[in-house]
Amino acid sequence: MSQRESFVRFNVRQRLEHVVMMIAFIALVVTGLPQKYAEAAWAQWAVQHLGGIDMTRAIHRAFGLVLAFVALEHLSLMIGALLRGRVRAVMLPTRKDFRDAIHNLKYCLGIVPGPPQFDRFDYKQKWEYWGLLFGGVMMVFTGFVLWFPTTAARFLPGVVIPTAKVLHTNEAMLAMLAIVVWHIYGAHLSPEVFPADTSIFTGRISRARLRHEHYLEYLRVTQDEPPEAAAAPGPPPATTAEGAASERDEART
Repeated sequence: MSQRESFVRFNVRQRLEHVVMMIAFIALVVTGLPQKYAEAAWAQWAVQHLGGIDMTRAIHRAFGLVLAFVALEHLSLMIGALLRGRVRAVMLPTRKDFRDAIHNLKYCLGIVPGPPQFDRFDYKQKWEYWGLLFGGVMMVFTGFVLWFPTTAARFLPGVVIPTAKVLHTNEAMLAMLAIVVWHIYGAHLSPEVFPADTSIFTGRISRARLRHEHYLEYLRVTQDEPPEAAAAPGPPPATTAEGAASERDEART
């Protein structure tokens, strides 16, 4: 794919973060579920093949540290870049995201003729991002409490320890289901990207996909290109009066 046929969507750091998070998440699920359901036959089989319960716990904690490091690294870099004005807060939810969600529901029900027009990230991607961020912070905190319960009890009420266990295991199940049901569909099974959306690995998105899925960003990044270079096959997303009003309102915010 030539440079003029695609655009950079993710930089090298973002792609590495995704790969590390993906590996850490899989390892944490593989080593965490057998501990949650320790009495099940399949869990005992898994623990045995992982080298025993001590080894299973060691692997789980090691990848927990990886998760904690990536979360700290990401938050530090993002906060620093925002304070220095080097990046825009594109992941913060806006009023347009709520309007887009309602508009998209109306489109799915056949009430409006076309879907909403999205910018760099749509409301579903923002929801997944913040869910991962808050869920990751919770998992890291509760994981350290469970790893060092005696130390935690010196500074926190004793009830925090059993509470941390409930939060840790239930959040892990919620995260796993969100990845399997929501993320896997969006990244692999959706008809628009099947069999896989490779942009998080290659770092690039095709001109046609950018125009179709993130039309407002497409307009912004192609405004300095000559008309023949900015042209893309297929009609632009349908624009409704409601969508146009949303764009004008968002421009004022």
